[in-house]
Amino acid sequence: MRKNQEDRQGCQELPYEGAGRHSADFDEIYREHFPYVWRTLRRLGIPPVDLEDVTHEVFVVVYRRLADFDGQRPVKPWLFGIAYRLASEGRRRAHRRLELIEPICDRPTLAPGADDLIETDERRNLALECLRSLALEQRAVLILLDIDGEAAADVAAAMNIPLPTVYSRLRTARQKFAAAVRRAKLRRGET
Repeated sequence: MRKNQEDRQGCQELPYEGAGRHSADFDEIYREHFPYVWRTLRRLGIPPVDLEDVTHEVFVVVYRRLADFDGQRPVKPWLFGIAYRLASEGRRRAHRRLELIEPICDRPTLAPGADDLIETDERRNLALECLRSLALEQRAVLILLDIDGEAAADVAAAMNIPLPTVYSRLRTARQKFAAAVRRAKLRRGET
């Protein structure tokens, strides 16, 4: 917690001394993984109105901590860990603000038929709704393992939890997610 506060407080101004030494690495990470961080934050329940700001915060932390990153490890679980901690902080602060929730929709890049768009959007909204029904800790493990395809050991390292806890959260998350999907389909009159 204290480390995250330091990261957020230090985000006001990036260091100038030696700032160029990681610029190429940072630029590459930013270009390659920006969509991943955006999707991850959306899946973790960050409201659409805050996605841009929180994504920016993730990359500010990445810039500041890049020298500490072990290049032998995969970058996605590291990015997910940063995004997870910022999403967790955001949830703790969320009780202080009131806002209207609007449906989450991605704009398609190609123009498929209207029926396809509606069906895709409905499935995406169903999945996001069911993900939001999970506790953040369970949601994070489910996203990393089942959606992003990361290794359980990398998830444990990124979230700083024991490996058996990863498997326990995954089992619980899968059960709760499946139950949430069944309930949502019943409410919508689907089978």
